[in-house]
Amino acid sequence: MLLIKNGRVLDPASKTDAPRDILLDGERIAEIAPSGKISAAKGAEVFDASGLIVAPGFIDMHAHLREPGQENSETIETGTLAAARGGFTAVCCMPNTKPVNDNASITRFIADRAKVHGHVRVWPIGAASVGSKGEAIAEIGAMREAGIVAVSDDGKPIATAKLARQIMDYCRTLELPVIEHSEDVSLAAGAVMREGIASTRLGLPGMPAAAESVCVARDVQLAELTGARLHIAHLSAKASLDQVRYAKQNGLRVTCEVTPHHFTLIDEDVTYDSRYKMNPPLAARADREALWQGLADGTVDAIATDHAPHEPALKDVEFDKSPFGILGFETALGLALEQLVYTGKLSLMRMVELFTTGPARVLGKERKLAVSEPADITIFSLDRAWTYNVKESASKSRNSPFDGKSFKGGPAAAIVAGKIVYRA
Repeated sequence: MLLIKNGRVLDPASKTDAPRDILLDGERIAEIAPSGKISAAKGAEVFDASGLIVAPGFIDMHAHLREPGQENSETIETGTLAAARGGFTAVCCMPNTKPVNDNASITRFIADRAKVHGHVRVWPIGAASVGSKGEAIAEIGAMREAGIVAVSDDGKPIATAKLARQIMDYCRTLELPVIEHSEDVSLAAGAVMREGIASTRLGLPGMPAAAESVCVARDVQLAELTGARLHIAHLSAKASLDQVRYAKQNGLRVTCEVTPHHFTLIDEDVTYDSRYKMNPPLAARADREALWQGLADGTVDAIATDHAPHEPALKDVEFDKSPFGILGFETALGLALEQLVYTGKLSLMRMVELFTTGPARVLGKERKLAVSEPADITIFSLDRAWTYNVKESASKSRNSPFDGKSFKGGPAAAIVAGKIVYRA
C-alpha cells in the first residue's frame, strides 16, 4: 500500500482542487479523503506531498520510442524512463519504427517489450497504411485486437484523399482515432524550416504554413464526410487551428494537440543548430500567439511532446542534412508551467487537463482520481528550481534546444499501477 498525504489534489474530471490524502492499494486507488483523515496501515509506504500538486497520471499521446529497429537512438526502456522523469505515466508510441508497426505481430512485440522493460504504460499507435507508404490500408483490425489505440502514418500524411477516406471509414467502425501528420508534401518538399523572413535571413529553404493547413482542411472535410474521429498531431499554424475550431463548432469529431516547443519557440529562434530543426518547423510569432489562445479557449485538446530522439551522430551534421525532431519528455511540464501558467495564459487546472483528461478523451479513455480507478498519479512542484542538463537525460539521445535551461517547478514523482517509478 502507498499513502500520498498532504498534497494539493487537482483533478480536472471532478474539478477538485483541495488538500487530499490518497491511499493506493495495489494497482488501484482505495480511498480519497481530506488531509489527515486516512491512517496508514502497518507497513504501508508514505509519500509526504506537502507543498506539491497531486494530479491524475500524465499522458503523452505522441512520442517515438524507436524500438524496434532504431535502438541506437532510443529503446522502450530508456524512452519510458525519460517519460517517467518528465512526470508521464503513459505514452503513445508512433509506428515509424523499423519495421513499421503496420501489423499485429509488431504491435504485440512492442506491447510485450513494454511489459518487461517499460517504466510507464505504453500504448502503441499502428500505421494507417502498409509500411506507411500511402498505398493500401494496414491490418488495422488485427492491430486493434493486439492493442493499438489509434492509427497514423506519422512522419508523413496519409498520401491521398481517397486512401484517407477509406481509412477514416474503416476506423469509424472500430471507434479508433485517425491521427494525422498534416503536411502537403508538394508544398513542403525540400524545406527544413518555416518559410518567412527568418528562413530568408538564414538562407534555408522554407515550407509555408499552408503546407500544414491545406492538409488539415482536406482531412476536416473528410472527417465530416465519414463521421470519423480525426486528431491533428503537433498543430503549429493559426490557419490549421482555425480549421479545427470550425470543425468543433460544427459538431465534428476533430481534435488536436500542440507541443511544448511550438508554444515556446518561434522561427526567429532558429539558428544553424540542428537541435532547432523539427517538423512541423517552428512557426511565426503570430502562430504561437494563436496556439496560446487555442490552448486557453479549449480548441486544443492536449499537450503532446512529439519526443523524437536521434543518436548524436545523426544530429551532428549540417542543418539541412539533419533529421527532424527533438527530445521532449523531460522538459514538457517545466515549459508548460513557465510559458502558460506563470504568464497567466492558462489556469493550473487547465494545464493539468491538457496533460490528463484531454489526451484521454481523444484516445477514448478516462483519466481521473477516484476510488477503484488505476493508481496512475503525477506529482509535481510549482517552485522547485532545477536545470535541464541533457547529458544527464535518461534518453539515449541528446537533441534538445533546452539544454542548460533553468526551470521553476517540475516533476516530483510518477506513480504507475501503485508503484513509484520516478522520484525527484
